Amino acid sequence: MNNNPFARQKWLKQLAELWPALKGSLAKVYKPCIRKNCPACARGDKHPAWLLSFSAQGRRKTMYVPLALVPTLRKALHNGRKIEQLLYRAGPQMLQQHRQSLKKRLPRAANR
Repeated sequence: MNNNPFARQKWLKQLAELWPALKGSLAKVYKPCIRKNCPACARGDKHPAWLLSFSAQGRRKTMYVPLALVPTLRKALHNGRKIEQLLYRAGPQMLQQHRQSLKKRLPRAANR
C-alpha cells in the first residue's frame, strides 16, 4: 500500500474542507400538530416539518430537524455526497499509483 505523505495531506485537506458532512436525507413533510384547538388543523391544513433520515446499526432512523438547522444539514448532506465520491475514486487512484511505482522500480527489458 502506498503511504505517500503528500497524498495523505491532500486527502486530509479535502476532508477538512468538506466539514460538516453526513449521510442521509432531508425531507419536508406536512403533519397535524398536537394542539387540540389548532385552527389550521381544523381546516385540514397541516404544519411543515423537516425530517432527517439516516441509518444507524443497520436500521433506518428519523429525527425532527429544527428549521434553523435545515441550511446546515443541507450543506452537510452535500458535503457527505462529495466525500462519498472521493472514496469511490480513492481505490482506482491507489491502484494506478501502485502500478506506476512498479513500472519505475522494474528495469526495462532489453530489446530481444
